[in-house]
Amino acid sequence: MTEPSDIHETHPEIVKRLKRADGHLRGIIEMIEAGRPCLDIAQQLHAVEKAVNQAKKILIQDHLDHCLEGVVGHLEKDQRQSIDTFKKITKYL
Repeated sequence: MTEPSDIHETHPEIVKRLKRADGHLRGIIEMIEAGRPCLDIAQQLHAVEKAVNQAKKILIQDHLDHCLEGVVGHLEKDQRQSIDTFKKITKYL
């Protein structure tokens, strides 16, 4: 019996975002080593932080959409309300 894959449709997009953030972070390290102004560094750190947080949100939403749905299975509309509300509220993480 084969194990279900933990690779989801959004994973390539997440990897792309994280690789971009990784390159950006390396640039920030160079900025610090070069003695660039703290304001410039803080702005760039903020951008990297946002990129990583967005990757996390996409991963969590994808997990909820695929893994949680698989466990819960088909539910009638009135039974889905709590799950749908939960999925919506996680967008504010």
